[in-house]
Amino acid sequence: MANEQEYQFAINLMEHLVTATFVLDRDGKVIIWNRACERLTGIAAKEVLGTGNHWQAFYREARPCLADLIVQHRTEELDELYEFHTKPSMFGNGYQAENWCFLPGVNQRVYMAFDAGPIFNEQGQLIAVVETMRDMTSYKSLQSGLERLVEIDELTGLSNRRYLNEHLELEWAQAVRKQDYFSLVLIDIDYFKQYNDSYGHQAGDECLKTVAKCMQDSLARGTDMVVRYGGEEFCIMLPGVKPDHAVRIAERIRQNISKLQLEHKASQVAGHVTLSCGVASLIPSGEMPAEEIIRFADDALYQAKAEGRNRTVKIGSPH
Repeated sequence: MANEQEYQFAINLMEHLVTATFVLDRDGKVIIWNRACERLTGIAAKEVLGTGNHWQAFYREARPCLADLIVQHRTEELDELYEFHTKPSMFGNGYQAENWCFLPGVNQRVYMAFDAGPIFNEQGQLIAVVETMRDMTSYKSLQSGLERLVEIDELTGLSNRRYLNEHLELEWAQAVRKQDYFSLVLIDIDYFKQYNDSYGHQAGDECLKTVAKCMQDSLARGTDMVVRYGGEEFCIMLPGVKPDHAVRIAERIRQNISKLQLEHKASQVAGHVTLSCGVASLIPSGEMPAEEIIRFADDALYQAKAEGRNRTVKIGSPH
């Protein structure tokens, strides 16, 4: 009788916890879906109790929740399913994980932190897994915003070299995995030192901002990224773009800058601001470091300058 009362007390306690909580039995069926969980997800307990459909409260497509991985002994899949996770320490047997979810019941995308731990009987057999959830969206958005500020060039508003260093490897690895083209353009404003000498550094800053905006406006895809590489030099990452298309993009940018007719009396190639562009495009191999494509683009840019500037030159991998 005492055990039954303790069991009922535990259930009532979980039902009234202010933390969103659900419990799965050893077969992965929901046996508790508390009121806080109803409020967070917009899904009533009666819709999930006795079923294994609890994933529908968090995701558009079927996939295991953290508690499911424990029930099914599939915790080796944590890396694939969660943006962040921790495994049990020597002092505990619970798991922590975080990722973005879409809650259909409230039609919201939220960043969730999950904690899940198994419950065993006296014989050491799994009888249930408890999972709790917290909405971390505000914290994650603030963190992402602060991280993004560090990756922004203050003058132009473009991504900076730090962004390039961190994201080039990711895009490169994806191109290796897909065996798809990866293109990169290095762009230099022709005779920019002379521009600064003639018009002053304040005018030079305004020129950089105008050129940066024109470059960004010249790109059609959200995956294409303009980076201020340093000084008057810019870099454009073009994942999945073939060589001829990369050249067309570089030429479009070069011509759009020329159309602005930004006065540059000290230029030796035109009476207005012009660009030199070096294009590198290749299907990367796993043995080739991502930095190689920057070297190829730099070689192409050097050639464009040697040939008289105000032009686009393409180079591919010598391999």
